[in-house]
Amino acid sequence: MSEETKILLLEREIPTHWYNVQADLPRPLPPVIHPGTKQPIGPQDLAPIFPQALILQEVSRERWIPIPEEVRRVYALWRPTPLYRAHRLEKALDTPAHIYYKYEGVSPPGSHKPNTAVAQAYYNKQEGVRRLTTETGAGQWGSALAFACRLFGLECKVYMVKVSYFQKPYRRVMMETWGAKVVPSPSPDTNAGRSILAKDPENPGSLGIAISEAVEDAATHEDTKYSLGSVLNHVLLHQTVIGEEARLQMEKAGEYPDIVVGCIGGGSNFAGIALPFVRDRLQGRTRTRFIAVEPEACPSVTRGVYAYDFGDTAGMTPLLKMHTLGHTFMPPRIHAGGLRYHGMAPIISLLAEEKVVEAVAVHQNPTFEAAVTFARAEGIIPAPESAHAIRVVIDEALKAREAGERRVILFNLSGHGHFDMQAYDEYLSGRLQDYAYPREAVEQAMALLPKV
Repeated sequence: MSEETKILLLEREIPTHWYNVQADLPRPLPPVIHPGTKQPIGPQDLAPIFPQALILQEVSRERWIPIPEEVRRVYALWRPTPLYRAHRLEKALDTPAHIYYKYEGVSPPGSHKPNTAVAQAYYNKQEGVRRLTTETGAGQWGSALAFACRLFGLECKVYMVKVSYFQKPYRRVMMETWGAKVVPSPSPDTNAGRSILAKDPENPGSLGIAISEAVEDAATHEDTKYSLGSVLNHVLLHQTVIGEEARLQMEKAGEYPDIVVGCIGGGSNFAGIALPFVRDRLQGRTRTRFIAVEPEACPSVTRGVYAYDFGDTAGMTPLLKMHTLGHTFMPPRIHAGGLRYHGMAPIISLLAEEKVVEAVAVHQNPTFEAAVTFARAEGIIPAPESAHAIRVVIDEALKAREAGERRVILFNLSGHGHFDMQAYDEYLSGRLQDYAYPREAVEQAMALLPKV
């Protein structure tokens, strides 16, 4: 069989459209607000940092958005991703539950992030952009964008949260192998970074700070746009390729999920697996539960407030209505770097407010306990972010055992943990510490929320 024939066969199984949940939400998303005028922003306000095609997707209420053929051909390098039933984990837990997981770790960068990185690089290239800037926490997003930029001939600069830059050096090496320039954030390369370093030279960084730097970089270079790996509507849209594939695969397996689980930092991988199934619930066809799992150290949905806030620390972005811990939030040095963000995607926040999505917060040690249980049963070592979902999957499977009920549980294994051995070493050696973000710190940050 020729390579061209293989690609064509694979493309038949890759969805032709992304699903846009904005067509089915119980109520429209609150408008995005200009931080200066306090009025809803228009496309022209976003034009300095995003290409027109992505701006249109951000506000679209069309239910189905066509996936460009060139993007689908790149997807065919690793999509469709496999859906596995976790028979060995079920046996280890002695549960009647049927556990399925969609494994996104088979992509070249090792996570779900290329689903949107490839799309964003494509649309920027189509509009003549030469260079993209971005932030990254644990490095999965930066790796994905570096990979996508290489495919489409774009330059890429990544502001990597400083604590992760040093915790996960091989993620940096991966990005540099694909040609990206990577700097620890806060950096001396931007006004935002220099200002923070002047106050605290040892600042460990945060996604909010890195976003400030990447946005400033893009806004001050005419040939450059900014690329975001989570939170925004168009990012969640691109990730629905995961759930659309999973629907078809579950149908082939003859089952439908009673529970869908995913970890949340900004919301993209949870949205990717959940939203195509949320559609059925919003349209009254199912009663599936949707559980979003976050770390106790960064509990934006479980302990944050639903309010307008900046997406970055320096206050450069438009204001989004979302669950937030406050844009001044400084996360502790937990190992799930991809979940160390102060805010949650507006779409996920609205669904949580409407009680369509449940949010749960878990500690690091129980999370890694679940990760090791999963690895010893199924063989795959999960990323620390994905392990948060596994913790709740195991808990729900044990509840099914206690109730004597067969429940079908689906979760997104959003990436592998091959670059996270330091975290596993700390857990296995008993050095990993739990941390609960204090209510007092949230209340202090709330006092600094913008007035809208």
